[in-house]
Amino acid sequence: MNKRLVSLDVMRGLIMIFLAAESCELYNSIHDLHPGGIAGSLLEEFYHHPWNGLRFWDLIQPSFMTMAGAALYISYFQKTEKGISWEKNFKHVAIRCLKLFICGTALHCVYKGKLVWELWNVLTQLSFTTLIAYFIIRKSSSFQIGFSIFLLILTEVLYRFVLVQGFEQPFVEGHNFGSYFDMLVMGKINPDGWVFINILPTAANTIWGAVAGRLLISHVSSSEKIKRLLIAAAVGLIFGFGLDWLHLTPIIKRIATSSFMLASGGWVFIVMAFLYWLIDVKKYQSYAWICTVVGMNSIFIYLFFGTVGSQWVNPTVAIFVKGFFGMAGVPELALAVLAALATWLFEWYICYFLYKKKVFFKL
Repeated sequence: MNKRLVSLDVMRGLIMIFLAAESCELYNSIHDLHPGGIAGSLLEEFYHHPWNGLRFWDLIQPSFMTMAGAALYISYFQKTEKGISWEKNFKHVAIRCLKLFICGTALHCVYKGKLVWELWNVLTQLSFTTLIAYFIIRKSSSFQIGFSIFLLILTEVLYRFVLVQGFEQPFVEGHNFGSYFDMLVMGKINPDGWVFINILPTAANTIWGAVAGRLLISHVSSSEKIKRLLIAAAVGLIFGFGLDWLHLTPIIKRIATSSFMLASGGWVFIVMAFLYWLIDVKKYQSYAWICTVVGMNSIFIYLFFGTVGSQWVNPTVAIFVKGFFGMAGVPELALAVLAALATWLFEWYICYFLYKKKVFFKL
């Protein structure tokens, strides 16, 4: 099936639009206004949960990796249709993963302003999860799902039974197996609790994405596709939140516990099913282009706002926005919000411009 799934482009675009808003300091600038009530509660959803819990923002990376898995399978399927073998395509996938790894580690150097060896970036993680997903992409969906569960169980075993002095508390920040592994690999611990070994459990996201991609381009009816996605979502939510509520495994995004992976995966499948129904089945596509222009250049805009955007575009746009609106007497905190919005719109326009020129950056 060669028909493009617009819903996947929209979902990818939405993810990148949310991430761009964060890079433009939009959430922080609104937060500085100290909104209370419902607005303040909603704004909290755009920040990662400090440890045990689940917020909207915690779903961004699982969504990103799930979309990558779906794109991986669709690309693989289309190439097999053209007679390109798994082995021949593997070289392309491996080179792309190497580029993702380099970009991910380079971004940390940009953030720190010096050469550092840090493996916590989502692109670095994705370079590993993509390879894992591709190695089993020829297997049945049942095998792939089973393998993803094995990865979650393996993660549980590592955290619960590999107990080293100082790192013998499985679900305590900075004192778990993930932090211990980081000390071995990088000689440091992330101050916010993120760990590199997340590549094991989050590979499940990419694998589940590949399974979803296979389903969405299959010849079963659209209603059956939606039904299967929602069943998978229900299973993930029930087991994910169940493990947390029963105090067996807490939902912790920063170390990608199995309960977090299942619960977040459930939410991602709900969003995927809804967008598929709305856009590809019901054909509500009038405004889809707002997201697709970003989604079709997702890696470019991610690298752009993480480097040139944050270091040059953000402060440059702020000079003019704050200057002109400041003369009109707009308060300082409101000026920051306006500057963030203007930068956000400018970065979207860059994607729109590239889309109109048919320029698409791929690794």
